[in-house]
Amino acid sequence: MLNGSLRAAGVTFYTKQGRMVVRPSRSMEQRSCTRSQFVQRQRMRHSTALWHMLSKPLFTEMSTAYLGFLALANRLPAVFIPKRDGSASLLMPGIPVSEGTLPPIRLRIGEAGGVPALLTDLASSNIGAQERLFLYTAEQNMEGGVPRCRFMKVKEVKVADMVDVAGCLALTGGEYADPMRGWALVRVETSRNGDVLRCSTQSIVTRCTFWQQYTTDDALLEAARSYGGLTDED
Repeated sequence: MLNGSLRAAGVTFYTKQGRMVVRPSRSMEQRSCTRSQFVQRQRMRHSTALWHMLSKPLFTEMSTAYLGFLALANRLPAVFIPKRDGSASLLMPGIPVSEGTLPPIRLRIGEAGGVPALLTDLASSNIGAQERLFLYTAEQNMEGGVPRCRFMKVKEVKVADMVDVAGCLALTGGEYADPMRGWALVRVETSRNGDVLRCSTQSIVTRCTFWQQYTTDDALLEAARSYGGLTDED
């Protein structure tokens, strides 16, 4: 009785009802790639690429931070990247940076006193004694012709560095007018020795629209062709 495979020859062999059966190895068959399968694979590929760009992820509700990130990132719009640019990543609204049980901060980009600002719905009186605020900044870059969403160093923000806008805190500065950047402000509750206990669920807000060119039917078909085409094409 002998079962096994000869990958080089592209065959698998096994015994069935006392007879030897030889059939083509599945690894040698063309991988199914319908439109829906390709969309899901591209969504997962992009989520993974974003994860590798993210610094200091804070996801406390899943068994691992990676799984927590994927659960949220896979809800983003699918973007279609040709095989040659497989490591590409795109700055878009909604990229998750944290997930936790603290109340989330509602963020939007606007102005405060005529100055570009990152506006929040957070009042200073609502910040707990053990809470800290961390600002994530993402930037869309082109590196060797490949688009990449880079995350800059995570920065702690003090309430004293923020301004009051109609009773809520805001960050101001010319950088908040940059259409190729995005931000997320995260509430983090820490222990006395600095360990993270809880955080808020936050995602990137941005005015960047560069990513939208990768969501069209033409982008999908071009990317699919680079991977060998779709199996349900006419």
